[in-house]
Amino acid sequence: MENTLLAAVHRFASIHTDAVGIARTPIPGLTIVRELVPTALQFAINSPMVALVLQGNKRVMQGSDTYDFGAGDSLLITADVPTVSQVTRANAAEPYYSLIVDLNPSVIATLVEEIGSSPFVAGQPVRVDPTDAEVADAALRLMRLINRPASLSVLQNQLVRELHFWLLSGRHGGAIRALGVSDSHVQRIRRAVAIIRERHADVLPVEQLAKAAGMGTSSFHDHFRAVTSLTPLQFQKQFRLIEARRMLMAEGAAISNAAYAVGYESIPQFTREYGRLFGQSPARDLRSARSQARSA
Repeated sequence: MENTLLAAVHRFASIHTDAVGIARTPIPGLTIVRELVPTALQFAINSPMVALVLQGNKRVMQGSDTYDFGAGDSLLITADVPTVSQVTRANAAEPYYSLIVDLNPSVIATLVEEIGSSPFVAGQPVRVDPTDAEVADAALRLMRLINRPASLSVLQNQLVRELHFWLLSGRHGGAIRALGVSDSHVQRIRRAVAIIRERHADVLPVEQLAKAAGMGTSSFHDHFRAVTSLTPLQFQKQFRLIEARRMLMAEGAAISNAAYAVGYESIPQFTREYGRLFGQSPARDLRSARSQARSA
């Protein structure tokens, strides 16, 4: 089944992949990643998602944990946590391919209500397991639907729902279920995270974020760190720096423009904090990325 899904993903990606290796499908929340060579370290704060790896190998680090995985595996991220990742095996003949499914809390909540009460597991926010056959099959039917535009608008929602159902029913189910429990700590913290993502350049008092999460300040701080592995201030700082790096690499923004756009008022401070997170200054990081792109 994965081979057939790989063929469908390859066909779409060969036409629609952009300069940074992303192919966005017309189905919201369904994206393809393609890499032709092993990559440098990539820093991100992902929203909850599942990545079905179809070809190649990847390494993901979250905190002190490292995950090495490849074709036939799925990477699950159930909270907005910072990760460092790297494609470790890819070439022009056999590119790295993964199909990314953004987890939809509204769909999950509806399914959880229909399925009935079962325990949910908020624990480890990142995990890797073999891809369930039912999940791969639903993903394949979604990819095939892309080639039938007249059917897409009618059938895509039920197929996305079916894909979420199989994820909930499979080995990832306990962790995903927490995203559909409206008053869980995971969902409360996600409300605060959404504000940080949307207003990352603003000064956001922790009391305001705690109120959005429906928690006291001390309780909010504890639960925020338990869910994301960072304090609210650390989260905002990392998100700012990652967004600035994206602007530099993907949009060609000037270093000063990127720094100001994400909320920094001091370029030296931005440069220092960028170097601490990414291991080199913005200018050197840009030169390294351009050199790697020329080599590829």
